[in-house]
Amino acid sequence: MQIPNYKTQAEKYEFISKQHGGYYRHNFIDHAYLYNLYFPPEAVFSKLKESVHELVLNYPIAQNALAELVGKFINHPANEIVVGNGAAEIIKILSGHIAKKLIIPVPSFNEYANAAPEGHIVEFPLEFPSFQLDVDKFAVEAIKTGADIAVVVSPNNPTSMLVPKADLIKLALKLDEHDCMLIIDESFLDFAEDKENISMEQEIENYPNLAILKSMSKAFGICGLRIGYLLTANFQFAAAVRKGIHIWNINGFAEEFLRILPNYKQEFIDSCKKVKVDRDAFYEKLCAIPGITIFKPDANYIFCRLPEAALSGPEVVKKLFVEHNIYIKDCVGKTQQDADRYLRIASRTEAENNKLVDALMDVMY
Repeated sequence: MQIPNYKTQAEKYEFISKQHGGYYRHNFIDHAYLYNLYFPPEAVFSKLKESVHELVLNYPIAQNALAELVGKFINHPANEIVVGNGAAEIIKILSGHIAKKLIIPVPSFNEYANAAPEGHIVEFPLEFPSFQLDVDKFAVEAIKTGADIAVVVSPNNPTSMLVPKADLIKLALKLDEHDCMLIIDESFLDFAEDKENISMEQEIENYPNLAILKSMSKAFGICGLRIGYLLTANFQFAAAVRKGIHIWNINGFAEEFLRILPNYKQEFIDSCKKVKVDRDAFYEKLCAIPGITIFKPDANYIFCRLPEAALSGPEVVKKLFVEHNIYIKDCVGKTQQDADRYLRIASRTEAENNKLVDALMDVMY
């Protein structure tokens, strides 16, 4: 492995802050990226090792067969599913090639805006300071701007807040009258309470302008395998997305993971419960820090506003890394008011979360 070109912790911070992955090579505690630490179990890795020669030497399967594998796990027919090399591949197709005008509440996951050509994106500010989505106002803006795709991330990134299912159904109905597809990004929904009853996956047959997008990389802890999917009963829309997918977009390791995943459903459910226990304890400890505003999380990360007297978000992030070797995200790159006052902190193990709380109090001022 090439030795990174840094000599001090401050130089290491400057290097890491420009990276988009590969963090495991650099020996620090990663409270920035958002994934399930408790899945997959070791048995999954053993299965992949058993097949490594075949997976490396042979072509993987293509889209139709991949959709059948995902469909078997989520209990939906393959013709309603498009499988992506991570959700990012599908976002690139949606924002960059299909949408004439895409509207999204902000702050949110930046890739939807980053992937869109100039002039093809409308950013709708969430209610401030609650960061709640007013679906009536959002629908009005979508219709006024002529959006043909509206995206809602629920739970949202970075706010970690759900949009109530009743609001999403209302939004789908309003947008359907104006030929606007509603994409619900449920990448973090597995960490929310009562997941089965709040997911829109079970509603797609009822709303022809509805599609669900999900990154499996996050909830299943497989960031390196890159798997995501789009689910919709709108076959014309699914076909349009599928046109942008390369024939072998998923590698053999990701395919094999999808094949064996149904054998580990209970382990996955248990892992999400453990994530929620750690997150809830983490939330309570963060709430005890004087002056800080902590938003109640529905995902596996927590959105915070620093006290006015505290250092700025970027200053806190750098001090935390330089002095404690812990990396979190500030929200300066997000479209929102007072972005430099906000942090997004991923929940990890109980011990790591406790260390983060102590370190944050140490560097805030």
